[in-house]
Amino acid sequence: MAFHPYLFFGGNCRDAFTRYQEVFGGELVLLTMKDMPSDEPVPEAHADMIMHAALKIGDNLLMASDDPTTDSFGPVQGMQVNYSVAEVAEAERVFAALAEGGQVSLPIGPTSWSPMFGMCTDRFGTPWMVSADPPSASS
Repeated sequence: MAFHPYLFFGGNCRDAFTRYQEVFGGELVLLTMKDMPSDEPVPEAHADMIMHAALKIGDNLLMASDDPTTDSFGPVQGMQVNYSVAEVAEAERVFAALAEGGQVSLPIGPTSWSPMFGMCTDRFGTPWMVSADPPSASS
């Protein structure tokens, strides 16, 4: 069993996922609303919105789409996407990239549970927790 976050954006899904691919690497697939088969024509205002985005990094998958049903779209609330890596330097790099143009709620630094942990909301409104895994007991 696996859980895969599915995020919704207010028209900037393409920009967000292009940035996430720059930060994390991986294989990116973007399907627009006009790419989807339908008997109904897609409204011109929605044609280039993202119907489905998938960023596959190894066995991990982050998915999203634009939400054409609302005109008011703010930052995501009530959840955060957690990203955890083995190396402290990589956690610091990813945190800095995600925080760029966004808002830091907890600067990245050592904690009692992680050698490096921080929280931010990126410029696209997605909240993130970034951490470095603690060293294993056998290290």
